[in-house]
Amino acid sequence: MLNLPYPMIRWPVARTIPIVLLPSYMSMDYHYRRAIASVEQADQLVNQATSTADLDLGAEKVKEAQKHLDALPVWFLDYWPKYTAWFGWRFTFDEFKAARANVGRMEAKIFQEKQAQTLLEQAEQALQEGKRQYVQASTVAEREKAIAAWQAALDRIEQIPQETFVGRTSRTKLAAYQRDFEQVARITAKTARTGTLMEAAQQFAMAAAQMGQNPPHPVSKWQEVQKLWEQAIDRLEAVRVEDSGYVEAQKLLAKYQTDLGTVRTRVQMEQASVDALEQAKQQIESLLAASGNAYSVDRNRTISQIQSIIYQLQRVERGTTAYAEAQQLLRSAQNKLNQITQPASRSNLAK
Repeated sequence: MLNLPYPMIRWPVARTIPIVLLPSYMSMDYHYRRAIASVEQADQLVNQATSTADLDLGAEKVKEAQKHLDALPVWFLDYWPKYTAWFGWRFTFDEFKAARANVGRMEAKIFQEKQAQTLLEQAEQALQEGKRQYVQASTVAEREKAIAAWQAALDRIEQIPQETFVGRTSRTKLAAYQRDFEQVARITAKTARTGTLMEAAQQFAMAAAQMGQNPPHPVSKWQEVQKLWEQAIDRLEAVRVEDSGYVEAQKLLAKYQTDLGTVRTRVQMEQASVDALEQAKQQIESLLAASGNAYSVDRNRTISQIQSIIYQLQRVERGTTAYAEAQQLLRSAQNKLNQITQPASRSNLAK
C-alpha cells in the first residue's frame, strides 16, 4: 500500500522511511528507460521506414512505448524532481508531454499507412481482375469493359497519398502497371478495327444462317440469305493484311464463302425447278386444250407431249418448293403415259 502511486500516501513515507518506496522507484525507472527506448525505436521505424515490415514493427514499438509511458506517474516528475537525478533521469514534464505527442503522431501516421496499404491492395486486386477479364474477353465490348476496369484500378493507385510510405513506393509499381497497360491499349487499338469487322460479319452470318433454316424456301428468300452472306464477306474482306487478327479473319472468310456458294447453288436450283414446273404446267394446259377436240387427237403426238412434260417435271430438284407439286404431277403424267402406251381396244384408245 505504501508504494501506491498517490502523493498523499507517498509524501509522508518518503519523508520518514523512503527505502520502503524502492520497488515503485525501480518500476518507474524500468518503465522510463523502456519508454525512451521504445519511442526512439518507433520514431526510426515509422518516420524512416524502408519497407512495410518496418511499419509493422514500428506499430508494435509505438504500442510498447505507449504502455511504458502510461506506467509512469506524471505527478512524480513535479513532486520529487530530486529523485530523477538519483536514477540518472533527465525527463521533465514537458518532455513527457512531447513524448506522448510524438507517440500520438506516430499512431496517426501508422493509421494512415494502413489505410494507404488497404487502398493499394484493393486497387491491385481490381487491376488483376481487369487483366483477367481482358484475357478472357471474346468480344470487342468485353475487351473495352476490361480495359475500363483496368484504367479505373490505375486511377485508384494514383490517388493514394504520396505523403505516405505506401504512396511513395506505389509510384514505382504504378509506372510498371502503366507501361503494361499502355502496351495492351496499343494492341487493343490495333485489334479493335479487326474485332469490330469480325463481330459485324458474325452478326450477318448468324442472321443468314437463321433465315436459311428449315428449307425449302422461295427464290426471293434465298436471295435475301445470299445478300446477308455477302454482307458478312464484305466485312471480312475489309480486314487488312497488317491488321491483327488477319489470319482468323481469313479462316472465317473461307467458311463464309463456302456457305455463300451453297446458297447460290440453292438459288439456282430453286429458280430452275420453279421454271421447269412452270413449263410443265404450260405443256399440260396445251395438251388438255388439244385433247378437248377428239378429231385432232394424235396418239404419237400426245405420247411425245407427255414425255416432254415428264422430262420437265423430272428437272425439279428435291428440296425445292416446287418438288412436292412436281412429284404429284409426275405421277399423274406417268400414269397417263402408261394408259396410252398399253395395248387396248380401239374404243379405249379413242377414249
